[in-house]
Amino acid sequence: MLFKNIRLFALTEGFHFSQDELETQLGNRLFAPCSKFEKSRLGWVSPLGDAAPLSGDENVAPMLTHVVGNFIMMCAQKQDRILPASVVRQETEEKVTEIEHRQARKIFRKEKRQIQDDVYATFLPRAFTKNQQTHMLISVKDNLLVVDSASASHAEEVVNLLRDSLTSVPVALPQVRTSPTVIMTRWLRDKAPSDHFSLLEDVVLHNPLDSNNVVRCASQDLTGDEIAAHLEAGKAVKSLGVSWNHVIHCVINDDLSIKRLRFEVIEEEQFTAGEVTPAQKFDQDFALMTLELTAFFESLFGAFGGLGEPKPFGREKQKED
Repeated sequence: MLFKNIRLFALTEGFHFSQDELETQLGNRLFAPCSKFEKSRLGWVSPLGDAAPLSGDENVAPMLTHVVGNFIMMCAQKQDRILPASVVRQETEEKVTEIEHRQARKIFRKEKRQIQDDVYATFLPRAFTKNQQTHMLISVKDNLLVVDSASASHAEEVVNLLRDSLTSVPVALPQVRTSPTVIMTRWLRDKAPSDHFSLLEDVVLHNPLDSNNVVRCASQDLTGDEIAAHLEAGKAVKSLGVSWNHVIHCVINDDLSIKRLRFEVIEEEQFTAGEVTPAQKFDQDFALMTLELTAFFESLFGAFGGLGEPKPFGREKQKED
């Protein structure tokens, strides 16, 4: 299971739970489908998914953690009931019109809101459900929590599930000593990235003085005159497509998030691997991915001047405030 996106979090006090402790505490928040009147439900499932070996005993719960060396893999599953707002809005309007016509009176905002709530409650049990799994990886040695998500809000939701499941997991946003925007803009201007990075063909440039002034370039020569002209006009890099060590291709964003992550070597080896079980394949990918990510993070942080003091977010920030 190879990550496609990365949201990074720092474990500010390390991670000291044993696998048995993790299994026990995560087991208290197992995933269960939504009840008829629930909009969503979030809980833990086996990170191996269909690759998990069968025990033959239905009463034996699947392992909720998978450990290789100093790395721990977990997986959260969220189920949402899909009820389009347009459907609720249309049914509400029809009911409001029918009541106004039948009772010869005007329906005002407060009563209309109650009608809308009633429509929502009526439709919810009949709504389709959608499941989404999100894997997360703990690097115990590096005190990093790596979430495979492109969405900051969803990644925070999964991190909060981990916080709720365990007794104490102080988590913060990692900070680097030099602005990623400054460094990546320099890479693009000098056409010479550092720390084993090289340019690909995608970039998002923005005007630091006007957030609406954005230029997106895809499949374009980033060393050409057009890009140079944007930089001369004062634009800076917001996200940049790069290759690291000819092994990892990705887009680095100015908030340290990683998108469109591809492991070139691992994906090539998938076509040449012999007969292996799904569990063995999972272990192989897990080991290779963590090996490459460890070196990648070291280069990434090094390129931006090293790690600084982590920044509180969410609940931790509220405590400080």
